[in-house]
Amino acid sequence: MRVLGITAVLCLLAAAVSADPVRVRQPKADDEELAWWQTSVIYQIYPRSFKDSNGDGVGDLRGIINQLEYLQQLGVGAVWLSPIYQSPMVDLGYDISNYFEIDPVFGTMDDFNEFRDKAHSLGLQVMMDYVVSYTSDQIEWFQKSLRREDGYDEWYVWAVGERNESAPHGYNVPSNWLSLFRGSAWEWSEERQQFYLHSFTVNQPDLNYRDDGVVLQMKDVLRFWLDKKVDGFRVDAVSQMYEAEGFPDELPSGLTNDTEANNYLQHVQTQNRPETYEMIKQWRAILDEYQAADGKAKAMMLEVYDDPEIVMPYYGTPEEPGAQFPFNFYFISQLNAQSNASDVNRAVHLWMDNMPEGNWPNWVLGNHDQPRVGTRLGVARKDLFNMISLLLPGTAITFMGEEIGMENTHVSWEDTVDPWALNAGPDLYESVTRDPERTPFQWNTSANAGFTDEGVKPWLPVNENYLQGINVESELEADLSHIKVYRKLVDARGWRVAQRGALDTAIISEWVFAFTRTLDGEPTVVVVGNLGTDVETVDLSATFDGLPDQLTVHAASISSSTQSGATVSPQSVTLEAGVGLVLVANSTSAA
Repeated sequence: MRVLGITAVLCLLAAAVSADPVRVRQPKADDEELAWWQTSVIYQIYPRSFKDSNGDGVGDLRGIINQLEYLQQLGVGAVWLSPIYQSPMVDLGYDISNYFEIDPVFGTMDDFNEFRDKAHSLGLQVMMDYVVSYTSDQIEWFQKSLRREDGYDEWYVWAVGERNESAPHGYNVPSNWLSLFRGSAWEWSEERQQFYLHSFTVNQPDLNYRDDGVVLQMKDVLRFWLDKKVDGFRVDAVSQMYEAEGFPDELPSGLTNDTEANNYLQHVQTQNRPETYEMIKQWRAILDEYQAADGKAKAMMLEVYDDPEIVMPYYGTPEEPGAQFPFNFYFISQLNAQSNASDVNRAVHLWMDNMPEGNWPNWVLGNHDQPRVGTRLGVARKDLFNMISLLLPGTAITFMGEEIGMENTHVSWEDTVDPWALNAGPDLYESVTRDPERTPFQWNTSANAGFTDEGVKPWLPVNENYLQGINVESELEADLSHIKVYRKLVDARGWRVAQRGALDTAIISEWVFAFTRTLDGEPTVVVVGNLGTDVETVDLSATFDGLPDQLTVHAASISSSTQSGATVSPQSVTLEAGVGLVLVANSTSAA
């Protein structure tokens, strides 16, 4: 992630502190039909950690199948699976050795077909990870390229630098490029007598999209899964698809003195190259082709961390559309546990004010690569941030477990499996490890939180807080719980005003952020939250015009003294530390 560029900085300055609300246009005209990917919550499942059905300590497809009713009852509309393809598991499934098979650790293709059919029967759309920038070094394609077989010779990025007899292999590395997982992005092949590029682990060689064979093959992968009635894709690591020809060195970023760390360099030559935007448009054309054939919407969402001027072009243009949306990671990159109302307001407007006209926003609170919401943004603010992300205009993406308020789990060096952390070593692993947010889902208070059988060691340790009520079963039985708040928020997303209404945001005080959703003929919805550590009482009517004398509480943080069904005066709304409220001008017409 690079530091914010000038466009982002100007946007932040434009959204400076003000008590006056800032309006954003309606995301879609009121008479325009919305697709499933616009109205749904998209729920990410990290399959290794969701539910183990066979007692080997690793989650699998059968475990997901057995819990699909839970997702239906939760109210989400689409399930996105992190990779389940055949893999040596060096990067836990992101190193793919066969794009057309299911890895045995997760099950079989028959299991996938059953999962898809059951999901569809329950009204759930199915989205797959489309891993495009690299493969496993064990895939047949790489092995053929290694041997310089006809047709595969240039499927990967091969090169040598200047001849240097004193260098370990007789050649300098082609450039100073760095791997995301530390150290040089170039690895020597004795067999081929060249270096190959790997933006991630040495076992994940980068594909060469300048070779027509690669382009055609990856389109075949897309079509294979579309033929299997997959509804959409999350495209992994889009930024790294292309690199500058000639492999020019990159300049230091000034962010760190650690010359082995990926952020030591500015990644101008290796990320978000112009050709990448064009390839996304070609993939979108394939999705549109299938949508036209069966009449069912298809969706593509992209993993891109960067400034707005780099991210927004991934939407494409009306004439040449790109993705339905690139992921909005600004709640991740811009916010932390100390963030105040101005910070949240700026993060919202960083996306909304830069999004090209006619496109659809989205909000990502977390994923398998980022610390959990409670850990990153504050335990007291779990419900509040779910309120914000689920009721802002656009699509909400939820990482499994955020609906019950899961937190990061401490994982010792001995239990560490994340290759990024392993590469960093025992002294630095905790600064980069992604294991803490990937620990098993917490179902109940039985052994291993119900993730796997008693006596089985899970692939990662379970967070002991499952015994303190952070699990599905306990939260469903409790009078107040994170999951019950979450379900109310999902219900509210079904309201026309939530799907189509205009957005006004306001900074009520240093620590109180609020926004309204309004639509002619529909009840106004107000979301207000106290990000601070002290109780605050605020006057919403002084900021938002037209509020009635009474508002009904639709949803409230579990620590709030005011709960669902209560009425409050907008002139005097009391918020405890970390508390959020969803208030409705007319609860009868909203329901």
